[in-house]
Amino acid sequence: MYIESVPNRRSPPTVLLRESYREGRKVIKRTLLNLSTWPPGLVDGLRSLLKGAVAVGAEGLTIQRSLPHGHVAAVLGVLRGIGLDRLLGRPTARLRDLVVALIVSRIIEPASKLATARDLDQATATSSLGQVLGLGTVAEVELYAALDWLGERQPVIETALAKRHLQDGTLVLYDVSSSYFEGRCCELAQIGYSRDGKRGTLQIVYGLLCAADGCPLAIEVFDGNTADPATLATQVTKLKQRFGLSRVVLVGDRGMITSARIREDLQPNGLDWISSLRGPAIRDLADGGALQLSLFDERDMAEISAPDYPGERLIVCRNPLLAAERARKRQDLLAATERDLARLEVGFKRRRAPAGIAAIGLAVGALIDKYKMAKHFQLDITARGFSFRRNADAIAAEARLDGFYVIRTSLPAEQLDAPAAVRAYKSLSQVERAFRSLKTVDLQIRPIHHWLGPRVRAHVFLCMLAYYVEWHMRVRLQPILFDDADRATAEAARTSIVAPAEPSPTAAAKRGRKRTQDGLPAHSFHSLLRDLATCTLNQATLAIGKAGPVVLVARPTPVQARAFELLAVNPNRTQ
Repeated sequence: MYIESVPNRRSPPTVLLRESYREGRKVIKRTLLNLSTWPPGLVDGLRSLLKGAVAVGAEGLTIQRSLPHGHVAAVLGVLRGIGLDRLLGRPTARLRDLVVALIVSRIIEPASKLATARDLDQATATSSLGQVLGLGTVAEVELYAALDWLGERQPVIETALAKRHLQDGTLVLYDVSSSYFEGRCCELAQIGYSRDGKRGTLQIVYGLLCAADGCPLAIEVFDGNTADPATLATQVTKLKQRFGLSRVVLVGDRGMITSARIREDLQPNGLDWISSLRGPAIRDLADGGALQLSLFDERDMAEISAPDYPGERLIVCRNPLLAAERARKRQDLLAATERDLARLEVGFKRRRAPAGIAAIGLAVGALIDKYKMAKHFQLDITARGFSFRRNADAIAAEARLDGFYVIRTSLPAEQLDAPAAVRAYKSLSQVERAFRSLKTVDLQIRPIHHWLGPRVRAHVFLCMLAYYVEWHMRVRLQPILFDDADRATAEAARTSIVAPAEPSPTAAAKRGRKRTQDGLPAHSFHSLLRDLATCTLNQATLAIGKAGPVVLVARPTPVQARAFELLAVNPNRTQ
């Protein structure tokens, strides 16, 4: 470390505490502290200290506190770099700073509002976030007020995000998920179809709108018993009226964009769509002759038309790998069902008194429904027991369509050819990835520590904004993350109707070597955040004069330095 005076044209020189170190053949310099406001005598004392006149150690430099900092600098730097803080509100508003803290906390350490308040408070801080934002003492009630403030601004913020990422004629992805409650006091929480496998529990449903590249733009919370298609009308209104888009191509799964929704919601509003057909509809096409399976002896894609779908193009695809996987899974489920039925059959035969047809039927029905294989078995039930056998015709009828799926779209071939339509539908995996981040390892939308409906909606919106920041971080950090992707394809997805980026050829090699092309250790997103957290912010005092506390940031490791470089973030910015 050394002290350097940097001349200014019409102002006194800037006095900086700097550090230089070598990485390979490069000499790197960085500024640790601006000493321009220090008295000259104090600067001279520090200069003597650095030259060795006073020993640097327990007597010369004392570390008062050390806080994890690098992950805070990374997330907060990207949040500011993409201008999300400016979208939230006035720069001087404390509520805005608290919302920024909540977003960053949701990424680096998801927790309840009480735990987050303690993590931010100066006295109990577990990271540098509160200090960098200058929050001082933070009370739990302030975070609830900030959350309410954010909920009121949700329409304005979503409209601004849509203006950034959407334009007329663009592709918009939409999907629905749900999360269950453990309390019973929220008016939104209802019993419905649980995607978490928690039958009989209260839950909420939420629909997420994303741009073509998977960037999240808007989220809406519905009652827990809301069916997926019933959420579509509000999204159409949002796209047309609030976002002001006249032409939109909506991509949704087959359970979302049904024929009824197309007829009642999409067509009257002039929206195009890309979706797929359900299994029974595909069987009807095959049985009616519109779908000739012999077409796929030499190719895996064909475009057909059917009178039941006027004005639509149907693109039939066959995936041999998917066909093999479905056949394997069916055989495993059939074998498991036969095993359990055989045990139950023996149990009824051993009974001295007949169980009765009703009791046996209930027991067999509960068991056979466990694996959803009832249609593939024939049962003969008597008062004393039952017998079973496979329904070969039903199994063969299902097996002939293994690996087939049908994409339906209203777009003409001149605007979107068949391969591009298939890729566009597959881009829904980007929304599924967003849901995985929101619900599981990353942002952990559950447990939901709120009872009031508006506050629950604000909490879900907060999680979406956190994923918005995380999405931008993942795009920039691709070279050192395992989930690598081709940047050129991703950029094309932002501006045209094409699928998101496919994994690049280097991704598999990176997973195998566990190292990047630069030879650095590869990371998952959250293991990288944990690594960055070890770049600490240190509050120290100098044993010279009456110097106040000095804030020093630890020197980044090569991996940390590479991450900061990709994110375009300066870890030494401490305010």
